[in-house]
Amino acid sequence: MLSLRSIWLTGVFAFAALASAPRTQAAVSEYTIDPARTVVSFEVRNLAGIASQRGKFNGATGSVALDATEQSGRIDIVIDARTLAAGNGAVEKFMRGESLLDVEEYPEITFRAVRVVFRDGEPQRIDGELTLRGVTKALTLTVTDYGCKRGRADVDPQRCKMDAVASFKRSEFGMTRYLTFTSDEVKLAIRTEGEMPVAAPLAAATKRD
Repeated sequence: MLSLRSIWLTGVFAFAALASAPRTQAAVSEYTIDPARTVVSFEVRNLAGIASQRGKFNGATGSVALDATEQSGRIDIVIDARTLAAGNGAVEKFMRGESLLDVEEYPEITFRAVRVVFRDGEPQRIDGELTLRGVTKALTLTVTDYGCKRGRADVDPQRCKMDAVASFKRSEFGMTRYLTFTSDEVKLAIRTEGEMPVAAPLAAATKRD
């Protein structure tokens, strides 16, 4: 029969082993963005404030890696500016032209996180850099929805999604024409979704200050 001292020592050693074991992936989510389920949309209002011009980009790629335990994250999003859709061929041609996005010269729009702020284990704010028309400026995304869920069976891969919004001034990226007709402020919304591998290591993460 084991003595009380033996039981106590066994418990101590077991606790020490658990404490020194590698951290599990429960608080880590890392996924490659699924272009078919990812949408980047925008809205610009006219100066009268009555009507808005809305559009979206298809074909966004990249990756998201978040670690709630370490309060760190890595987010890279690449948008194909040539996929702009605005519901009207003439408007799309104009917005893709040299006066605005100039997609022939600058076919990519990118966002890269430099800091992720968590609250209650979920991302709340993402401070990063937006590169548009060859100009890079700071941009903060506010996360409005985030979550990961496994499929119908335990063997199904886990899927994660994240919705975030932001706003910026187009004039800061060289789009200064027609400011007397259309607002300088652009509202941006990003919805990403992707499949998370069974074991998702989080490497080269950017830690919270």
